[in-house]
Amino acid sequence: MVPSPHTIAVLPRAPHNGSPVPWLTSLYHKAYPGPYGDRRYPGNCSGELIKDLFLYFRPTRVLDPMTGSGTCADVCRELGIECVSFDIRNGQDACDPQTYEQLGLFDFVWLHPPYFRQKRYTDDPRDLSSCPTLDGFLNRLHLLILNCRDALRDDGRMAILMGDYSDFEFGFCPLTYHTKRLCFGCGFRQQCTDIIRFSHGASSSSKTYRSSFIPGLHDVCAVFDKSSSPTPQ
Repeated sequence: MVPSPHTIAVLPRAPHNGSPVPWLTSLYHKAYPGPYGDRRYPGNCSGELIKDLFLYFRPTRVLDPMTGSGTCADVCRELGIECVSFDIRNGQDACDPQTYEQLGLFDFVWLHPPYFRQKRYTDDPRDLSSCPTLDGFLNRLHLLILNCRDALRDDGRMAILMGDYSDFEFGFCPLTYHTKRLCFGCGFRQQCTDIIRFSHGASSSSKTYRSSFIPGLHDVCAVFDKSSSPTPQ
């Protein structure tokens, strides 16, 4: 069988609508990350996606409980949005409800957790990337989502960027599925379509592997809001 030749992917045309950010669609393709955060930080997310989300939803007070290299805080500073950010590297555990005491309420939470143990950020056992098992990771992710829910105003929204993970011990881990399942169980409902973010500049793209697998070249940003229905625990 002769394989089809490789071609440059052409994104579908988006319908015209009243969006203030018409290029923000279910397929997100921006190779330029913007001057936000430290690109040397492993797993750094493009600030362009965060900026486009903020331009669309127009939050006034943002919580970033896993700040990493400070990408979200940099975007907020540029847009004049109040931002509260912290990180486990500074001893602040986003899975502990006491960390959120006296912070007040927010109208938007930006959340970019580790993708299980794809990249280990610290040796702190409270760090999601240090969880030795998938169940342990999901249990702590559940606590994180509960804390973020309680930190949101009733009309607030939460955006989570998550990617799937695979290794020899646990096999393929559909983390995007588990994340949605946990969010729905915490009383969230999905606000809009999934945003499939193309992974430009990933360190794995330049590596050569001896094993055979289907590479993942994207992660998924899902936006949720609080449901008016009773909240399950």
